[in-house]
Amino acid sequence: MEKTLWHTLAIKKIFEELNSSKDGINSPEAEKRLKKFGYNKLAEEKKLSGLKIFLNQFKSPLVYVLFGAAVISLLLKDFLDAAVIMVAVFINTILGFYQENKANKSITFLKKLVDHKAKVLRDGQKIEIDSKLLVPGDIIFIEAGDKIPADARLINTEGLQVIESALTGESVASDKNLTVLDKGIGLAERENMVYSGTIIAAGRGQGIVCETGINTEIGKISQMVKDTKEDKTPLQLQLAKFSQNLTYLVIFLCLVIIVIGLVQGRPLFGVAAEAREGMLTTAAAIAVAAIPEGLLVSVTAVLAIGMQAILRRKALVRKLIAAETLGGVSIICTDKTGTLTEGNMQVSMIITASDEISTTQDLRYQSSANLKDHDLMMKISVLCNNAVITNPRDQLENWEMLGAPTETGLLLGAIQAGIPYQKITKEQPRLAEIPFSSDRKYMATLNRLDSKKNVVYVKGAPEKVMAMCSQVRTDGKKVKLTEKQLRSLKTKYEKLTGQGLRLLAFAYKKTAPEKDDLTKELKQLVFLGFIALKDPLRKETKETFQLAIQAGIRPIIVTGDHRLTAQAIVSELGLKVSEKNIIEGPQLDDITDEQLEKMVKDIDIYARVEPRHKLRIIKAWQDRGETVAMTGDGVNDAPALKAADIGIALGSGTDIAKETSDLILLDNNFKTIVAAVERGRVVYENIKKILIYLLANTFAEMVLIIGSLILVLPLPILPAQIIWINLITDSLPNLALTFENGEKEVMKDKPRKKTAKILDANMKSLIFIIGISTDLVLLGLFFILVNLTTLDIDQIRTIIFSSIALASLMYVFSCRNLRHSVFLKNPFDNKFLNLAVIIGVLVQILAIYQPTLQKILNTVPLSSHEWLIVLALATIKIIFIEIGKYRFIVKPRLA
Repeated sequence: MEKTLWHTLAIKKIFEELNSSKDGINSPEAEKRLKKFGYNKLAEEKKLSGLKIFLNQFKSPLVYVLFGAAVISLLLKDFLDAAVIMVAVFINTILGFYQENKANKSITFLKKLVDHKAKVLRDGQKIEIDSKLLVPGDIIFIEAGDKIPADARLINTEGLQVIESALTGESVASDKNLTVLDKGIGLAERENMVYSGTIIAAGRGQGIVCETGINTEIGKISQMVKDTKEDKTPLQLQLAKFSQNLTYLVIFLCLVIIVIGLVQGRPLFGVAAEAREGMLTTAAAIAVAAIPEGLLVSVTAVLAIGMQAILRRKALVRKLIAAETLGGVSIICTDKTGTLTEGNMQVSMIITASDEISTTQDLRYQSSANLKDHDLMMKISVLCNNAVITNPRDQLENWEMLGAPTETGLLLGAIQAGIPYQKITKEQPRLAEIPFSSDRKYMATLNRLDSKKNVVYVKGAPEKVMAMCSQVRTDGKKVKLTEKQLRSLKTKYEKLTGQGLRLLAFAYKKTAPEKDDLTKELKQLVFLGFIALKDPLRKETKETFQLAIQAGIRPIIVTGDHRLTAQAIVSELGLKVSEKNIIEGPQLDDITDEQLEKMVKDIDIYARVEPRHKLRIIKAWQDRGETVAMTGDGVNDAPALKAADIGIALGSGTDIAKETSDLILLDNNFKTIVAAVERGRVVYENIKKILIYLLANTFAEMVLIIGSLILVLPLPILPAQIIWINLITDSLPNLALTFENGEKEVMKDKPRKKTAKILDANMKSLIFIIGISTDLVLLGLFFILVNLTTLDIDQIRTIIFSSIALASLMYVFSCRNLRHSVFLKNPFDNKFLNLAVIIGVLVQILAIYQPTLQKILNTVPLSSHEWLIVLALATIKIIFIEIGKYRFIVKPRLA
């Protein structure tokens, strides 16, 4: 069924469609309609139970393999191995549960926007009811300060202005009227409609409810939020793929090893004291060696620490994984109002008839004669104005103003210019008023000037005000307004309007006290000049835009404002944008998604857009392989914030924007985004360092075990010893890498592509070289010690065990910086790492000399000569990793 376009119907037709009248509907009919249409509230999503969220944490191939290794260890009564593995799973599960349990509450917060009282006409009486009881056909009453309870077609207005920025992105209040509109009119231009969740800035009116609940515009957005799929991040996908491949590899190796062992005549379970030599034990050792048990915990930790670092930079990361995704952002789709700008109208320029317009002109006066005209326009800004200060007795900086943005901007500008607000309103009280309306496009007041004269003040659209004038003040004198002067004034205001400014013209006329019919006095006025207002650019935005561009990030402006307003902002940012780089919402409706994907690279500004347009823009960039961030603060931004790879909400934004986002700017500063991206890149670099550090050991342990099996040797290192290294000795150095501040070159790199693998070919080569170089030496040493010496197997294993542990504690310093040599990095600037290595060495010494640990780990004390062998092997590993780092990472970057 085609949806009714209420803004295109005459009021009479709407009453017929809704079977209502100007007296509203009666209570019995309201009950029937409530059953038919449901409550005027938003649908709530079914929330996952705590148990379901907890069980979801185990849906990982890596966890499955760890469980398998733990089961095998239990069957073989290796309770320590099983316990340590399960601790790794438990820590990761708890961290994941904690994050996911803070589920998205977007729909709940949207519900709060419409959960309030409404004044309605029922049974011919004006009553107040809970807004959720409203039904189509109800007549509602609205006035300044009210929040609209449902979507309604206006049937009566008196100077009604509505702030719709949360829904449309338009910073200027919408002037409402009763005019029937065409079908193609966009949401921001539907001046005969009011929408749920928006706020009345000025005036009053009545409307007939057309849509309630999920059928309202906010309801559509809530549905879009619910239907928008939240894709996994590149890191999540890569870790899942890594876990899957590792699972296949482990299963394959375990099966191959068991088959080889059985062919060699080795027992499946082992016997008595030699149980650890059974093939199931060997397979468990391979599984334990292949799986970096600390990886899940380490990645979670590096993301959590990254979140804290970003928080110190005034940005709150809501979703753990987003801390890494930030580093890959290549496109920032930013709203204009409240993001690039301050979100309020301010006086930008005052121009008298004799002033020359320049781009640098502001509130400064050009002559003493013009000073009087400027002063008079500022007085009119106070007296011909319906904005009010709700707490005038407080300090100026704490004043709160109620009214349309344009009028509050004028009032604030006049006060800042030195006009005594309270004094002048008492000296020149208002006698009559013609309120502003979108039809008239002006406001006029009659004020008492003194005992002998009254005065008419007028402000409004330039073409309307100039048509009422017969004189003009130039250089402090009143002269006749000629056609030539009219053309000159028109040129001025067209030039200013073209700069994206909102322009108002001002005029006045002194009258006799007996002339109190204001309507008849609106002629032969004296024209004064113009006041230009704009939503000013935030101070840091220009610098931040340049920083983003230097970092390879492309900012795109997506706004509900007019194209000229957006273009003026871009001009202030120092960027050149031509007409071919701008597109408006209605134009987007005329092109397909395929066409948009082709042209999206050429568009810098999207104006007059609606929520559905934002989703299409983000998808078009994502289809081109870009990582997209979207900034916003309004209700209308919620679906796009969820669809974007990184949704960024302002701290001053709506609850729904915050709850749907990945990142919240606590200081509303665009510059914070760049700082967060920088830290995101550091997080990604640190994850790479951790992967190299953990996998280098993992690879070494695997090859060592497989090599010894092929050479028909005993296991060179036991499962418990492997887990000890992976989770005990290496854990603190591993976590200490998360505190690395990153290299200064990180913001000189181009954003990485979504398809870029965290384990690229160079990293794999580096890990392979570390593993092979160490393994060949260790395997050779193990072969010699087993076959050519009389050392006990536990003594030999303790040497191998200590060599791997000490080497990992030493080469962690090489992993600190993958761009430069270890010798160029200050070894003392990461105090956490130094402390971690010291603790790691002490823990390893305990593993060898503490009696209880000796029994658990099957270790024996080492002599000083044996410690020299261990130290030499660790040094060899450092040399090889530095050679490999230069060959596969540093050199390619220099090329």
